[in-house]
Amino acid sequence: MHVFFYIWHRSSSEVNTKQLLPSAALLLGLALAPAAEAQYFRSSNYWKTHRNEIAVGLGISNFLGELGGRNQIGSPFVWDLEFSQTKPAFSLGYRYYLAQRISIRANGTYGVLAGNDNLTEELFRNNRNLSFKSTIIEGQICLEWHPFQEVPGHLYDLRGVKGMAPSRTGLYFFLGVGGFHFNPKTQFDGAWVELKPLHTEGQGLANGPEEYELTQFCVPMGLGVRRALNKTMTLGLELQYTKTFTDYIDDVSGEYYDKEALKENFGLLSAYLSDPSLGVVPGQTHTGQQRGYKDHNDAYLFLKVQLHYKLFKFRAKNKQYRTRIRRQKVVF
Repeated sequence: MHVFFYIWHRSSSEVNTKQLLPSAALLLGLALAPAAEAQYFRSSNYWKTHRNEIAVGLGISNFLGELGGRNQIGSPFVWDLEFSQTKPAFSLGYRYYLAQRISIRANGTYGVLAGNDNLTEELFRNNRNLSFKSTIIEGQICLEWHPFQEVPGHLYDLRGVKGMAPSRTGLYFFLGVGGFHFNPKTQFDGAWVELKPLHTEGQGLANGPEEYELTQFCVPMGLGVRRALNKTMTLGLELQYTKTFTDYIDDVSGEYYDKEALKENFGLLSAYLSDPSLGVVPGQTHTGQQRGYKDHNDAYLFLKVQLHYKLFKFRAKNKQYRTRIRRQKVVF
């Protein structure tokens, strides 16, 4: 009797164990499925759903060159910045993420650059009394690196479920190549006069410099910060320094040219605008004297507030699944 009970009890245990194993595996799979799916959206694959962005920017521009500047001898880079000549700028761009932290962008910017010697008390430049204004249209292609990115919180809006802590701020750096168009003008007798046709430094004449082109190459570089507003929109601030390969954005670079030769070849206005000096420093503007700083090319700055919009794209073939994923709430 005891033997029969032992055999029956052991058989029942084996049967129950065999029946419970598939059920346990199924329950474990169901429990891990949401975690696995959430992990998918936190893995390197999630960024592919919003690898396209468009950006609109509004900000300011400033010129780094010969004209205007601080009350001292001209200095390179931003140390000679004249804040009173800050002008508006507008941009429109497109960004595509090649990898999770690497993107490429195409950007177009319209701005205004200006400089005026009467804004500085430095004797040489104030006596020179030159001024200019130019619109600038820039196109660029840049490579960006995003060491820190804005990341959403947990994907699912479930009570009591905690996911990854969101990081709403991002940081990026960029470097690229581009081209820009400019056209320096100065004000004379209440009207804006184009300076390039006047050859104010004897461009193209004997012993004069070569004529400069109004369309030039440039190297834009800088950094930006971004702050996520919601799942699709990000607000950012970007600072761009642009290195150029011309010293004639302000039509000033080298030496004073013979005013009689300018008058004979290009007219009285050319001779006058080449040297509208105040006459405070005797001999400063004689032929062959320094008019600009030809060893330092011009540059310019853009500081823009930008609104970025992410273009989400879901690759799921199942329409019902794609709709469900699109409606998932991301907590910021």
